[in-house]
Amino acid sequence: MRSLRDTGEPKHQAQEVSMVRTLATVTHPLSQNTAPRRVAAGLLTKNNDPVWSQTPIRVQDHDFRSHAKGLATPYGIYDVPANRATVIVGTSHDTPGFAVEAICQWWRWEGRRRYAQAPELLILADGGGSNGPHCRAWKLALQEKLADPFELVVTVCHYPTAASKWNPVEHHGFSEISKHWAGQPLADYPTIVRLISETQTQTGLRVKCALNTEYYPTKVQISDDQMDELDLLRHTVLPEWNYTLFPRLNRN
Repeated sequence: MRSLRDTGEPKHQAQEVSMVRTLATVTHPLSQNTAPRRVAAGLLTKNNDPVWSQTPIRVQDHDFRSHAKGLATPYGIYDVPANRATVIVGTSHDTPGFAVEAICQWWRWEGRRRYAQAPELLILADGGGSNGPHCRAWKLALQEKLADPFELVVTVCHYPTAASKWNPVEHHGFSEISKHWAGQPLADYPTIVRLISETQTQTGLRVKCALNTEYYPTKVQISDDQMDELDLLRHTVLPEWNYTLFPRLNRN
């Protein structure tokens, strides 16, 4: 099995060592990422696996946005110790607000029940997109929506750029979902939610899925003053990729 060290990048190697050490101190790691957006319009998923049927399923041969009923953005959260995945399918934009709301939904559904005594949550995140390490709105949303309301210490470790394939949610979650819905037309949102929810493996993976129809605006500007109010501690090793947010208690 390859590791981040195989890339030959010194920062990648240092980040792998840092993540291993962090994982050794936290018992509840959480892996999350956004899958590529899917067009919900009776289109065949881009997979060459056949689906056997006596009656051919008619689908469109191009995924033009103008022909679609909407766009689906699956945001996946994989609970590493429990081998459980939660996928929130958004109908709006893939924004930091949407990403953090998906994590909060997992915590309300399963996290606080499964880890009732956990004072800290470790999030393994990709190095770009709505949960990128340089995204101010991502850090602010984590503080205001997750750390403060639930009084959780939230540690985030980012995978380096182009290293998302090592993120557990990719090969334990989205890869299994892709195999399950291979060849199935994504006709509408209920079909997408159903196919994701049906995904399971012989090793015990189970997936819960829900639809989020809230609108999330893009290009939200976060000021320096808002960033200064965060209770954020950057780690000594690669502080741009590793940091911890502490709950701000007794705030009016």
